[in-house]
Amino acid sequence: MSTLHAREPSAREPHDPAGERRIRILDAAERCFVRSGFHRTTMQDVAAEAAMSPGNLYRYFPSKDAIVAGLAERDRGMVQEGFGALPSGPDLLSAFFGLARQHLVDEPVEKAVLCVEMWAEATRNPAMSAICRDFEQEMRQRITGILRKAGTEEHGADAEALTVLIMVLADGMLARRALLPDFDPGPILDVMLRLVEAARAGRFDPTRGDRPAPSQDHP
Repeated sequence: MSTLHAREPSAREPHDPAGERRIRILDAAERCFVRSGFHRTTMQDVAAEAAMSPGNLYRYFPSKDAIVAGLAERDRGMVQEGFGALPSGPDLLSAFFGLARQHLVDEPVEKAVLCVEMWAEATRNPAMSAICRDFEQEMRQRITGILRKAGTEEHGADAEALTVLIMVLADGMLARRALLPDFDPGPILDVMLRLVEAARAGRFDPTRGDRPAPSQDHP
């Protein structure tokens, strides 16, 4: 999900009061969800956090589900921007892991708390479940495409299976960040990169486990 800090509009962007109010509401909702949980947070709570009347809030978002849909839409835009900025060629993989580090390691821990809260709500809320499922599918397609472009299948590794492994590790990192104050996700991300590099070199296939390095003829 999104970061928990309001974004300053660019000086070159036209003034958009309605858009600014939507951003204010979404930022306020994120803070409320982290502090009190999605289920306990009311629209009145969000309105108070955003310093506006409930009636004004309902003009922009008719329900909590609509707010979550707005958060998901904003996150999709950020994901598209981040992936769209990745370079092609030999720097693709390192740039991708730089993007992963930004979201999994460098973001404030509140983002991880918000993700876990949304996952929990998705187990009982069909609208939330659909949002999480759609986001998961989009991320899976994007990461698989990156791994293929980076050459992970040149030695027979399954890019889709490798993507699932990466996403499972990433979800675990977010969950442990939310639950364990002293958890450092950096080393796990380094292991993830080494696994991908091993797949590119033909030493690892997530569908079969470790494989010995290719034999070399010696004189």
